Amino acid sequence: MSSLKSRFLLRIISTSVFILVSLVIAYGQQDADPNSPTPVILSENDSTRALSSVAAKPKSRTASRAFLPGQRAEIFVTNISFMDGEGANSVRVYIEDAVGHEYRFPVIDVRPSEFQRGVYNVVFEMTDELRYWIEPPTQGDVLVRLTWRGLSSNRVRLAYGSSGGTIKDDPGAVPTPFASVGKNNSPTAELVGYKWSGDRMRFLEQATFGPTQSLDSRIRRIGLRTWLAEQFEMSYPSVSNPYPNIPLKSTDSQAAPPNGCGPQPNPNTPEYQLCIRDHYQMYPIQTWFYKEALYGEPQLHHRVSWALSQIWVISGVDTQQSSWMIEYHQQLSKNAFGNWRTLMSDMTLNPGMGNYLDMIRSTRTNPNENYPREVLQLFNIGLFMLNQDGTVQVDGQNNPIPTYDQNTINNFTKVFTGWRDCRVADLNANCPDSVAGLPDYKDPMSLNTGQHDLTAKTLLIYPGVTNQNVPACTGCTAAQIYTYAYNSLNQALDNIYNHPNVAPFVSKLLIQQMVTSDPTPAYVGRVSAVFNANRNNPAQMKEVVRAILLDPEARGDVKSDPRYGKLREPVQLMTNIYRNFNVSDAAGTGRSDGDINRFPSGQGQNAFIAPTVFNYYPPNFIVPGTTLLAPEFGIFTTGTAIGRANIGNSLAFGQINVALPNTPSGTKINIGDLQALAAGDTTSNQLLDHLNTRMMHGTMSPQMKTTLMTAVNAVASTNPLARAQTAVYLIATSSQFQVQR
Repeated sequence: MSSLKSRFLLRIISTSVFILVSLVIAYGQQDADPNSPTPVILSENDSTRALSSVAAKPKSRTASRAFLPGQRAEIFVTNISFMDGEGANSVRVYIEDAVGHEYRFPVIDVRPSEFQRGVYNVVFEMTDELRYWIEPPTQGDVLVRLTWRGLSSNRVRLAYGSSGGTIKDDPGAVPTPFASVGKNNSPTAELVGYKWSGDRMRFLEQATFGPTQSLDSRIRRIGLRTWLAEQFEMSYPSVSNPYPNIPLKSTDSQAAPPNGCGPQPNPNTPEYQLCIRDHYQMYPIQTWFYKEALYGEPQLHHRVSWALSQIWVISGVDTQQSSWMIEYHQQLSKNAFGNWRTLMSDMTLNPGMGNYLDMIRSTRTNPNENYPREVLQLFNIGLFMLNQDGTVQVDGQNNPIPTYDQNTINNFTKVFTGWRDCRVADLNANCPDSVAGLPDYKDPMSLNTGQHDLTAKTLLIYPGVTNQNVPACTGCTAAQIYTYAYNSLNQALDNIYNHPNVAPFVSKLLIQQMVTSDPTPAYVGRVSAVFNANRNNPAQMKEVVRAILLDPEARGDVKSDPRYGKLREPVQLMTNIYRNFNVSDAAGTGRSDGDINRFPSGQGQNAFIAPTVFNYYPPNFIVPGTTLLAPEFGIFTTGTAIGRANIGNSLAFGQINVALPNTPSGTKINIGDLQALAAGDTTSNQLLDHLNTRMMHGTMSPQMKTTLMTAVNAVASTNPLARAQTAVYLIATSSQFQVQR
């Protein structure tokens, strides 16, 4: 009996130990607290005037000193904690003058204070860094703030030119003297929900086409890093949603079937319209894309591929057939987690790209510079030399240093001559998808040896370059020309890839696409370093994407810097709402057919039909009348602003009904759970609290909640569905939701 008890006791102990070990392992897999502290600018003991000094005299902490334009000022900041290598390029200083204009002043230095531990001296120049405003700041007291990792400090007074004036302190502003050092000054603690819930939802907005409750629950269990590891290894696209397999057709849609859709005296016949839709329009890839965005499991792969498609742009404006665009996207997505240099090669020889930027028609007697220009300017290095943190290098006269000139373009143009859609007759051509009599826009382009330029070329010249000279091919045979052309192509792409601009240029573009429109140089520099450290890694982009999403500037429950984040582009505005509310077909029993492009296309983002090679919006777009770098606002107009509200209205109150043949299933959101909340609590508190977590990751202000509650409760409590719809609509169309933060 005692032996049985002992074995029973041993089993309990063993089980307990196993559970304990499992919990420890599980806890170890969870992510660390993502929240950075909120910086605090120190002030005088009894006022909101910044404690400051002239930078040349660091021991002079004169309280009310007026700083002259161009002079260097020094303020004191606490509640920040730098990583190794983090410093001046991780913080920004903004001032607002009495007429409401905001200026960014260049930060020169950040260093630990000699007066007190936990305090940093921040030195900046009283000069408009962005040089947007023609007039200088209005002299007198200004309000100064500091931002770091997407967090904004308090605003304190600083005298610019002279002290005094009409500017008022922010409501609730209080002195923050040295005595406050070391205290928790974070104003955002009250906004944090269950353990790091805000950060998870923000992460899902950055890494997917929208959060879902099931994804949030999964990441809560396994953590961000484990989810990323799963996503990196997941097959793409989803097994249930393979790429459409659209055969090649004649470039003449009127050609007789099967090569074309046939001459039609009556183009309104259903057969002809379906043939045109499926072969000569972007409908197949658009509906495939949206189904993958709404339901696909490899969300991160799909999200990164969409980001890359807005960098390496081709467009249905000139890309005639859906099969061409599908093959382009397959090559692009194949490299989304691969190596950037491999992506460069595959994109260069993709016939869809060759058609869009004319490389497919560029010959030694009629060279075309479109692709050579864009592969440099838009896809890889940009117009000006960059530091590794993405800041522009300038010469002795403070002018940006160009990366190349027209002569460089001319030389690259010669390298890219003679390539055309794959022809079996070409030397060593491998064209498995070619069809006799049809252009082959599926296989990589092949070389017409008689049309390749054989003269010497000089490529990009930059510090450390070793492969800038391509020799001539004199007296070469066809076989020698073939080898020469491919070697020259690889040398040219290597020459571009090894340019020091590539890492910061690409890193900033991807950060803009996924996280925030105006990242600090420190953020760009950290990602750029990962890009460079993995130059020979076949999984280079996995590390880059991981670095972007896990960076401290990306992570955290709340970002209080008013300039942080990005306007939700129309595609993601729509998919975020759909995914958040259990998108289904019109009947509510199955899946959407993906025919939902009508919404973003009306807002300037017609999927796969970008208006130009510059994408839907330029990455350096500044909002007119401001100094705000915000690319997506490039397609934000009076008309599209109304249209964005209409998207919210259509999704919240309506649905896309079945309309054959293009819309066989329809699409709608499902908010039965919200309807139940509205019915169970007629005050609307529970409904709005739930939507605060679900749609706004806990950042809804008391004022916003009060306003929403008034509007929602104006709807009769006997109609809980209308209350739920109203709440979703009002939040989805609010400025707080329209900007992904």
